[in-house]
Amino acid sequence: MIKGVYIHIPFCHQICHYCDFNKVFFKNQPVDAYIETLGLEMKMFVERNRDQLHIETIFLGGGTPTALSATQLQRLFVLIKQYIPQDFLQEFTTEANPDELTHDKLVVMKNNGINRLSIGVQSFNEDILSRLGRTHSNQHVYKTIQMAKDIGFTNISIDLMYGLPGQTMEQWKDTLEKALELDLLHYSAYSLIVEPKTVFYNLMTKGKLILPGEDLEADMYEVLMNEMESKGINQYEISNFAKPDFHSKHNNLYWDNVSYAGFGAGAHGYANGIRYANIGPIKKYMDAIESGDFPVNSTHEVTANERMEEEMFLGLRKVSGVNKHHFEEKFGVSMEEVYGQALSKHISRGSIVIKSDTVALTRKGRFIGNEIFQSFLME
Repeated sequence: MIKGVYIHIPFCHQICHYCDFNKVFFKNQPVDAYIETLGLEMKMFVERNRDQLHIETIFLGGGTPTALSATQLQRLFVLIKQYIPQDFLQEFTTEANPDELTHDKLVVMKNNGINRLSIGVQSFNEDILSRLGRTHSNQHVYKTIQMAKDIGFTNISIDLMYGLPGQTMEQWKDTLEKALELDLLHYSAYSLIVEPKTVFYNLMTKGKLILPGEDLEADMYEVLMNEMESKGINQYEISNFAKPDFHSKHNNLYWDNVSYAGFGAGAHGYANGIRYANIGPIKKYMDAIESGDFPVNSTHEVTANERMEEEMFLGLRKVSGVNKHHFEEKFGVSMEEVYGQALSKHISRGSIVIKSDTVALTRKGRFIGNEIFQSFLME
């Protein structure tokens, strides 16, 4: 069953220096026509896959969904409501920039069923924000979150980043302190990964990007886990923390390796055993749909071995880990038969633990997650 929907809005008023997602500057783009094209893609997909749909989550990402005007957002929500069955919908999230969330936009979102906000804060140090290419200030964050609460939003998450250029431990601790003072239900915190085709990558190749070393980055991660735990914000995934019952349902679909639909230029999806990626360039994406074609750029039929690999390296991201009985029911073979050697190695190193019928990373293992995940990839 297809349980999730991801909708990509590829427009930004400012391009962040670390971002490698499919995006373009908002100015002079066919934004209104793109929204209508999104509707056509949703219509085509739903008509073909209606019997497979049990939609529990919708996620608007980008780019920046809040780059759209209130009027444009309203039109987008009309199309979503028209084409996406919502009988089983539990969570409807949008990403947002603090300096773009106006009162009018928040009201439109609330009136159209958005019940979770994911706000890109990244840091409470304004020098670092400038270095990242962010345009908001701390005051934007405080004002926006209070405005959202006043309108009736309760499920609010913010994104933070560490391991940033020139970032010190003191700056990271100050960001965490200010973030936790907001007393939100959910926090995501990611270490910087320098990706190709970004401003940071270009600076790095020229030797002009000074990053904290691996040891300091690991210390920042440990401080993150300790501070969240001290405030009752439970870690449920390598980079995500929440109060009880407020895990991201949409992201859990990814980690549980569940099928989801992806709509929009450059969006990715996983349906009927096939992972697919849409055409990235906006005009080519729109032209494909207007010609009556699905705007798919590439597809990959996931093999049985790959499904097992994904079950392990996605599931191990969760603190709760991977259930051995579920694995055997799903694939007809025990986890030990396939991964006994890798499991033994990591158990002996203290990076994986087996509790009852569940395999999970230990706290030590969370520091070297990527290394562990590699060991579950079959030749």
